Amino acid sequence: MKERAFLKVGIFGGTFNPPHIGHERSAKLAARLLELDLLVIIPAGIPPHKTLPAGTPPADMRLHMTRCAFENEPSTTISDIEIRKPGQSYTIETVSAVKESYPDAELFLLVGTDMYLSLETWFNSEILLNSVTPAVFSRGTDDLEQIGSYSQVIAEKYGTSTRTVMNEVVDISSSQIRGMLPQRKGAGYIKDTIYSYIIKNRLYNAKPDWDWLRVRAYSMLDEKRIPHVRGCEESAVQLAQHWGVDADDAREAAILHDITKRLSTDENLEVLEKHGVAVSKLEHHGEKLLHSKTGAVMARSEFGVSDEVYDAIMWHTTGRAGMSMLEKVIYLADYIEPTRELDGIEDLRAVAYQSLDKAVKMGLQMSIADMTERGITPNKTTFDALDDLN
Repeated sequence: MKERAFLKVGIFGGTFNPPHIGHERSAKLAARLLELDLLVIIPAGIPPHKTLPAGTPPADMRLHMTRCAFENEPSTTISDIEIRKPGQSYTIETVSAVKESYPDAELFLLVGTDMYLSLETWFNSEILLNSVTPAVFSRGTDDLEQIGSYSQVIAEKYGTSTRTVMNEVVDISSSQIRGMLPQRKGAGYIKDTIYSYIIKNRLYNAKPDWDWLRVRAYSMLDEKRIPHVRGCEESAVQLAQHWGVDADDAREAAILHDITKRLSTDENLEVLEKHGVAVSKLEHHGEKLLHSKTGAVMARSEFGVSDEVYDAIMWHTTGRAGMSMLEKVIYLADYIEPTRELDGIEDLRAVAYQSLDKAVKMGLQMSIADMTERGITPNKTTFDALDDLN
């Protein structure tokens, strides 16, 4: 089927590493001011003009994030032409491919000021400048003189006209965002679907913004459980700081430890089966036991937690032999958080800051006694944990 002719087609390329609100706003603005019939967004595979920084996600991941960024924009399409191409991708080759699809269109090449001023150094620049109308995003008055001077140069040499797009500047760059993400910052500059994807896959060594993580975790809980989770977070951080455990890991585990608590037994089993996690016969009949495992699984699959945080969530209900310091902190925080009202809880709270092992042992004994009194068979791993501390 023959493509319909477009009068004006914009080409917006970049590494989109990651795509952010500056990219989105620039694209919308250009589409409106240039009256484009179609905007083609093209993530770069291997760009010839710069080396991708260490830690750059694979091309298919950048393509996915770019699709998320522009998925709801009208008259916009995302092309994988450069992602699919082996080796470096030169703009003239991309422009030629777009021209084949839309032979009757006027092509606008959307670029920033720095890229615009270097156009003559690009591969086959003369052919390129005779094939497109550059549309340069101006940062404001500071670069208008440079743009104006250079536009005269290429107009005289190549007969190429230039369009200037007065950009609504967002004072942020992808490189700045990459630096912010490991510091639990930058979420406000990225569409939420993209930020969620980054956190889920821990791209750029990203760590979740605490408020963002709480909102996501709380949305998975029954409202009445939220005070417990808040209290667990508070206690986990206090215990971690007291015992020299990574407080960020403790906070993350505490926020996420109960995210599957409201699932039914069947729903818990379905999650575990999907992720290939084994379940004992005893666990088949206990949501209390299952939620620790499914919580760990979901924390990893949805929030990309580390192995240490995964294990702390996995064993926060039963404990286990050979518990790490973080696991002990989360086990106790879940037990002694401020909303708990149990027999002997004040003694346990005091011991928790005197001897971590003694407190965990005391908590295990209290748990076994409580379950036995209610006619519930304690999990074997709880006895193993207790034996390990004796």
